[in-house]
Amino acid sequence: METGDWRVGVDIGGTFTDVVLWREGSENLVQVKLLTTPDDPSRAVLDGVGEALAEAGIGAAQLTSVVHGTTLVANALIERKGVATALITTQGFRDVLEIGREWRYDLFNLDIEMPTPLVPRRLCLEIDERLDATGAVDTPLDLEQLPGIIAALGAADVKSVAVCLLHAYLNPAHEQAVGSAIAQAMPGLAVSLSSAVSAEMGEYERTSTTVANAYVHPIFRDYVERLAGALQELGYSRELLLVLSDGRGIAADVAVKYPIRLVQSGPAAGAEAARLFGELARQRDILCFDMGGTTAKACLIHDGEPERTVNFEVARETRFAEGSGLPLLIPAIDMIEIGAGGGSIARVDQRGLLQVGPDSAGADPGPACYGRGNEFPTVTDCDLLLGYLDADSFLGGKMKLDRAAAEKAIQTHLADHLGISATEAAWGVHETVTANMAQAATIHAIERGLDATRFAMLPIGGAGPVHACSMARKMGIARLVCPAGAGVASAIGMLAAAKSFEIGRAAPAELSSLDFAKAADLLREMAEEASALVSSAGAEEAEVTRRFSVMMRYVGQGYEIEVPVSLEMIERQDREALSAGFSECYSNRYGRSEDMPAELLSWRLAVTGQRSTLGDTLGQRSVAGVAAPVSKTTRPVWFDAGFVETPVYKRADFGTGSRITGPAIIEENESTLVLPAGFQLSVDAALNLILETTS
Repeated sequence: METGDWRVGVDIGGTFTDVVLWREGSENLVQVKLLTTPDDPSRAVLDGVGEALAEAGIGAAQLTSVVHGTTLVANALIERKGVATALITTQGFRDVLEIGREWRYDLFNLDIEMPTPLVPRRLCLEIDERLDATGAVDTPLDLEQLPGIIAALGAADVKSVAVCLLHAYLNPAHEQAVGSAIAQAMPGLAVSLSSAVSAEMGEYERTSTTVANAYVHPIFRDYVERLAGALQELGYSRELLLVLSDGRGIAADVAVKYPIRLVQSGPAAGAEAARLFGELARQRDILCFDMGGTTAKACLIHDGEPERTVNFEVARETRFAEGSGLPLLIPAIDMIEIGAGGGSIARVDQRGLLQVGPDSAGADPGPACYGRGNEFPTVTDCDLLLGYLDADSFLGGKMKLDRAAAEKAIQTHLADHLGISATEAAWGVHETVTANMAQAATIHAIERGLDATRFAMLPIGGAGPVHACSMARKMGIARLVCPAGAGVASAIGMLAAAKSFEIGRAAPAELSSLDFAKAADLLREMAEEASALVSSAGAEEAEVTRRFSVMMRYVGQGYEIEVPVSLEMIERQDREALSAGFSECYSNRYGRSEDMPAELLSWRLAVTGQRSTLGDTLGQRSVAGVAAPVSKTTRPVWFDAGFVETPVYKRADFGTGSRITGPAIIEENESTLVLPAGFQLSVDAALNLILETTS
């Protein structure tokens, strides 16, 4: 048994739960992958942690931290499995969720389905009060209406309430008064205030975010309490840390107040892992391609940092259609869903064309080859039939796959309808999925003013390395970085995540009339608030760094960009430097800047503790390798026109300096890399597999 500080990262996905155990200073990771338990996700967490502890020969009492990310919030929103929720808003604004932006995401579709509000109109309650656009009181809050509202909440048996009053981001006093009255009258009711959850401009987005937070708050609170209690029973006595949608870690008691901030915590941790692996490979521009069991996502890491946003959507009615989901106004890594996952179901549509997803077989019953009762073909079934996956070595041999069941599902539901063989149908699914992902990822880069061909691709997730080379070739990407542990990368990213928190405060003003003294006071207040939250997660004040920014646009525009600033710049009232910074950021994004007045919308601050030393230790694990490893087995694998007898390697066969050319299959317990002809593989000093095109 080894002594030291032991840390564990846990990522719950739609199909698999990943656990990674690491001892501070060690180059070795204990990695566990097991099926998610949808009825109670904490069961898979505890089973995985127990398995990792047993393999390391330690007890839970020796753990110094447990860092966790979960799809619980996202799934509750997508599947509409939150709690009965009410909204309290300013008189005359109860229909804000229904009205939205008065914009149709599919202009000519007469049968368009707009996102269904999380709160029905009958539970959107109004109260007399009004603040003007500066935060000054126009109509005082009518406290005499509160008993009637509270009685209506009790009669409707709601479990949570969102309070979102007009312009409360500038003056939270009315919201706080309403929240206090409800808490006193109904102490068991969860209350979310927009001024705390999302103190930003944008009435519809702020209301949507606050309602979504209220909708998932009780189930997330109960889940965290249940998981923390179970970990204590195992013997773990430290605090549970959770990863937010911006890839940052925070204490569970803070996360419980803002569960909506965890809506994409797992994928965000994957992006953090990609940043880490890119750093080890000395690659600062990375296209992170994360393909798991349910979905595939892409994120751009530019100049060593993931692209970030404060506006995105969740639970879209129509896949890839902007405006068809619930808008959220929270800090997040800017990623996009680009395709299906390994468990996504393939079918022939009414036009006789292959369609993959968006529905997934998930963990239960899972793909047909899992032998758990699903008869419909999935991407994983097709990958098995094509020889990319091996029925006997899946998950390191812990889980056997049923090739006959996969072939039957493909033949019955695809091949027979298309008049082709099962193998050809499987290849069609593989090509369809890969082409769709390549197109979506390319568009994602173009929309951000970036050229994807200048980036290296870094595939993660259980299915990412299977599809990466084919996708890179379609995108014109010539270099791939394939790290060890790609199949559990999100859990690794959780161990690498810094303790951090980001807050935003709306303070609209034109640049020409900005009150710098008032702005500096606001930034100092924000720094004090955010530092306290990060300190609660165990970050030392001496380790903390602060990154200030401001959201700006030209006057009259409907969209804004983030501009880095410093507190010193604001304190010295350097209007010229702020203007130049905005022009530079605008030009970088859109290729030009204008000689027009600019305005500020909100200030932002990210307070970050010291990053984990995981990257330092992984960068030292170089192992000299055989120059040309020899495969011990071969198997037929489908490439383009037919099956090719292909050498199969184990990831452990490779060390620094090893080289091979495709075609080849490289198997790891948690993922499989498919290397087609036309690619050369080499191993760098950090044991990353570097793939480069040769044709």
